[in-house]
Amino acid sequence: MHNVRRYADIVASLEGLLWLALGWSVTLSAYRGSTEPTVGMLLLIATVIFVSWFHRPLRLLLRRYHVRKRRTDMWIHLLALPLLLGMAAYILLEFLLGPAWLPPKMLAVNVLASAGWLTFVFTLVIKLIHRQITTGK
Repeated sequence: MHNVRRYADIVASLEGLLWLALGWSVTLSAYRGSTEPTVGMLLLIATVIFVSWFHRPLRLLLRRYHVRKRRTDMWIHLLALPLLLGMAAYILLEFLLGPAWLPPKMLAVNVLASAGWLTFVFTLVIKLIHRQITTGK
């Protein structure tokens, strides 16, 4: 059971890192005026999806309950909260400081998504340490 949880944590963390990198590549593409970073990340994500779809043991692993549960937790930290908080914080800062002082909205969402992903990973590490202490392994 511990290996299943550990695999679920690793899969969810890596998937979150891939989606986070896609978000940052979109911001970098907008900043540079070139689509190369975004296309590169999309190709990397497509390759990972293709390999996980055709590799039977990995496909079966991704269907397990613990992996789906961890991935749902990751999506909440990475997408839902940053989008809601990012827009609210951006509107508040735009009202207080004016539009000239603010970075683009996508950058604000990416910073919050990065903080959410780090929170998710630190939570998983703390849970792992707690399980190891309580079980004695």
